[in-house]
Order: sequence, then structure tokens, then C-alpha cells
Amino acid sequence: MLAVAVLAAGKGTRMKSDLPKVLQPLAGATLVERILGSCRALKPQRQILIVGHQAERVEQSLSQHDGLEFVLQQPQNGTGHAVQQLLAPLADFDGDLLVLNGDVPLLREETITALLEQHRSSQASVTLLTARLDDPTGYGRVFADASGQVSAIVEHRDCTDEQRANNLTNAGIYCFNWKKLAAVLPQLSTDNDQGELYLTDTVAMLSPAMHLEVADADEINGINDRYQLAQCEAVIQQRLRRHWMAEGVTFIDPDSCTLSDGTRFDRDVVVEPQCHFRGTTTIGRGCRIGPGSFLENASVGEEVEVLYSVLRDAVVADRCSIGPYAQLRPGSELARDCRIGNFVEVKKSQIAAGSKVNHLSYIGDAQLGENVNVGAGTITANYDGVNKHQTVIGAGSKTGANSVLVAPITLGANVTVGAGSTLTKDVPAGALALGRAKQLVKENWS
Repeated sequence: MLAVAVLAAGKGTRMKSDLPKVLQPLAGATLVERILGSCRALKPQRQILIVGHQAERVEQSLSQHDGLEFVLQQPQNGTGHAVQQLLAPLADFDGDLLVLNGDVPLLREETITALLEQHRSSQASVTLLTARLDDPTGYGRVFADASGQVSAIVEHRDCTDEQRANNLTNAGIYCFNWKKLAAVLPQLSTDNDQGELYLTDTVAMLSPAMHLEVADADEINGINDRYQLAQCEAVIQQRLRRHWMAEGVTFIDPDSCTLSDGTRFDRDVVVEPQCHFRGTTTIGRGCRIGPGSFLENASVGEEVEVLYSVLRDAVVADRCSIGPYAQLRPGSELARDCRIGNFVEVKKSQIAAGSKVNHLSYIGDAQLGENVNVGAGTITANYDGVNKHQTVIGAGSKTGANSVLVAPITLGANVTVGAGSTLTKDVPAGALALGRAKQLVKENWS
């Protein structure tokens, strides 16, 4: 049996944010979501989040996580006090308790799995995660013998100068035999520099106490301020880029690009400099993205080219070309072989195969058939000041430059719209539509 408890009650004062620290975003997920995700493979029987500061907001943000329990710590009086709040909800639990910090988001699944396996194989009362740091300032020091048995943990501010020379640090990640921990939790004391109940004090009360040292110290990086948040972001971005490059993606300038965990690439994708991917974006085989493009929750087919453009909640089929300086807004759907050119905005519209909107146009709330050619400066005037209305353009139709189609309006197949026309009425298939004032020339006007 395994229970996981995540400590997520702190204020995070140094973040200087209205948002609780555990809800700060990191590569498309909050800190606490990353922590919960890192232990998902363990399939724990109980998952408990210990909340305090803005508890309701934290609970609401995690409402989609099935089976997650919330325990309130009020007031917040240290890590030991936080875990004491589990004595009642885990009164009948008989198994191991994994304790994670809500602000240590870089832990890998394999590291936590190794911690649990070592804890069980050694039959330890407690096993803690440790790391050797070049600069251990601020971290509790772990004192252990050559066999890995821990004798004590001393918080940085409580260390003597001699103790601070030890660079083996406590990561704040523990695996306990719950029954043994529950027996000593009431014995914790506030006799320390901060006047708080330290969970670390239980290590000296439990025997045997063992530790597992991580090979990559970045995994235990905690976040207390914006600078540390940025450092963790850089680590995650590097991990993500390395993963996708190993899967056959080319990044021309990797450090200039950012990804989310939900980004997925097929093989032979080329990502130019200064491209950014958010949400659940998928990029098909053989695409070329960028430079200077932003994609969020976009689905892109194979052999698509996107140049200096923004795609949000849009679907793009194979062999389309987008940009430069185009924007596909939510609800945009392009079939294969479409062309969306420079300074074109598409919103909540379906554009069928082979159609082209090459320049300086707005297509909103529209349906375009196959092989439509939209002339430069064509606008679908979809808003009457109160409601949005739809424009339908049949297959094979073409609009002249500077046309305005005032919705609701339907153009049949193979319609030609003369340049500079403003149309307010439906046009039948095969017709020529003109809607412009007669040209007036007055000679010798000057």
C-alpha cells in the first residue's frame, strides 16, 4: 500500500504574487501538477494534498484530478505540523507514505520509483532523497555513514560552521513506514531557530533511516522566487528539446525555442529560431515551423510550413502554407493544400482544400469551399454590432481586391466578385457580382 502526500500549504511570500506558489506555471503545467504527475506511475492508493494558503483556489485548480484528497493545515507551522494533519485521515492506513514538496517540480518518475524500491528492499523506517550541491546554502544537511544510514538532518540555519561544510543536502522528499512515523509525529518540538515543527526531526527518531543520493542535483531544485522559477523552466525546456531532438526533430537554435509538456512532434520536423509551442500542440511529419511562430493547442498535419505566424486552437491539414504574419484564431480549420498568406486573420472558419487567402484579409465565421481564391483586402463583415453572422463561399469562387461580404451572405459555386465590391445579398452560382459606386471624374478640379 502506498499513500502520497504533497505539502502545498505555504504562502510563497518571496514569489510576490497573488497566485499561490504551487499554482505558478512551469512549461505549461503548475508546480503542483508536475509533482502529482511525477508519482503517477506508482499508482498510489491514496493521494493527499496538504493545503493552507488560498486552499479553495488550489483545490479548485485540481478539481479534474480524480481521487485527490485535500487536508487543511491551519495555521502553517512547519513541515512536521503539516504531516501531523494526516494522523486522522490515515488512522487506518497500513503502508508506506511518500512525502513530496509542492515546490520541487523537477523530480523524475524514475527517481521517485528508485526511492520507493530502495525503501522497501532495505526495510527502512524512513528513506530520504539527498543530493550533493556545490553551494548547499539554505538546504538542510544530511549526516550519514558509508552504508547510507542516516544519523541526523540539521537545517541550514541551525547548523554550526563545521556542519555547514557538509554538502550532502536534504531534498525534502521522504518515504516513511507510516505506522512508525505516526508513532513519533506527536513527539515533535518547536525548539529550533524558526520555532516550527520540522519533519526532518523524525529521522533521528526512526531506525533504520536510509538515504538515496540523486545523480542529477537539478532534480531537487526548489522554487522560492521568480529567479528560481526561471531556472527550473530552463531545465525543463532543455529536457523537452533534448527528448524531441532524440526523436528526430531539428531545432536550428534550441535555446531560443520553448515547448510545453503537451507538445508532440513527428519525425523530420524543422523548428526555426524563436518558435514557441503551448498546450497540446501536435506537429506532423516533415513540417517546417518558423522562424518567429507561436502555436497553442494547434493540430498541424504533415509537410506544413508556418512562417512568422500565430496559431491558437486551430486545425491545419497536410501541405498547407501559413504566413508570414498570419493569425489562425480558435475554431479555424484548414483542409489540405490551403494557403494563408501575409497579414491574414482567420477566425472560427472552415476552409476547404486548395483554397487561398493570400494577403491582407479577414475571414471570420465563414465556410469556404474548395479552390476558392480570396483577393487581397477581402473582408467578411460578420458582426452587426450585436450578433455574429456566417459567410458561405462556394467552391471555385474568387473575390476581387478590397471586397466586403456583409454577413449573413452566401455566394454560390464559381462566383466572381468584382474588385472593390460591397455585397449584402446572396449571389447564385456562376454569377458575376458587382457592388461599387460609379467612378466619377471631374476634369480641371485643381
